[in-house]
Amino acid sequence: MNISVVIPLLNEQESLTELHDWIVRVMQAHSFTYEIIFIDDGSTDDSWKIIATLSTKNDNVKGIQFSRNFGKSQALHAGFKKAEGDVIITMDADLQDNPDEIPDLYNMIIKDGFDLVSGWKKKRYDSVIAKNLPSKLFNWAARKTSGVTLNDFNCGLKAYKQEVVKNIDVNGEMHRYIPVLSKNAGFSNIGEKVVQHQARKYGETKFGMDRFVHGFLDLITIWFLSRFGKRPMHLFGSLGFIMFAIGFAFAFYLGIDKLFLNRAGRLITERPQFFISLSTMIIGMQFFVAGFLGEIILRNKPDKNRYLIKNELNLK
Repeated sequence: MNISVVIPLLNEQESLTELHDWIVRVMQAHSFTYEIIFIDDGSTDDSWKIIATLSTKNDNVKGIQFSRNFGKSQALHAGFKKAEGDVIITMDADLQDNPDEIPDLYNMIIKDGFDLVSGWKKKRYDSVIAKNLPSKLFNWAARKTSGVTLNDFNCGLKAYKQEVVKNIDVNGEMHRYIPVLSKNAGFSNIGEKVVQHQARKYGETKFGMDRFVHGFLDLITIWFLSRFGKRPMHLFGSLGFIMFAIGFAFAFYLGIDKLFLNRAGRLITERPQFFISLSTMIIGMQFFVAGFLGEIILRNKPDKNRYLIKNELNLK
């Protein structure tokens, strides 16, 4: 199979049929073998009914329905797990991503040899204040922190080699950082393509300003995981050593001062350096304990389901 199109969605009943027909036209025009995997992330409208109807008319349409809203990352994880295409294309279901971009993205993976190609919505039709400016700040911070030089981490339109999506773990709200996850997994040949962004045709956006706050918090998380996720003791142990050394230095100074310099006879417990010494040594020990606990948890981490699938269509 040439292409798997993975589409996470939440309450997009108005756009699904139009999006399906558009994708099918593109696939037929380029003689691609394909599958379209819709992941219904707990919709409360008729999205799942429409997906079920499309699957009866087109055997290439497959569906996954979550029992409730688990988030876009979990939806992508489920879609990646089921995808069988040589190239996996992800896009949003709101018709703001253009299916006509699919052939070029496919060729960049197959012919140009990229592991991952990310879309760049260079010209956007979103609110400048609500989305554009925060997005630019977010993308700048992501580039500086991750070392992945993309202009638009948030673009839902991306293409992947199959081995990429089968070897990365998309969890929490890490869908924004799939290129970083891919790089950390060893798939560093990452490209970018300017893609056409279209104004939303139906409904309202599901994302508000809070997604950028969450995005920056996730950025800190992925920075930590990429550098210390496999060796938490390296971070916490280093911090613990520094704090303990500061505390020990103050304690040593107090001891020398008490024995040889302190002619006034003031008690050590009456001096502020004593409390600095005591506090920093305790904090240092706590960092050490956190590092040990992190190592223990890492080595005994159980596998667990991060979402519950309610129904599936045309999937093995």
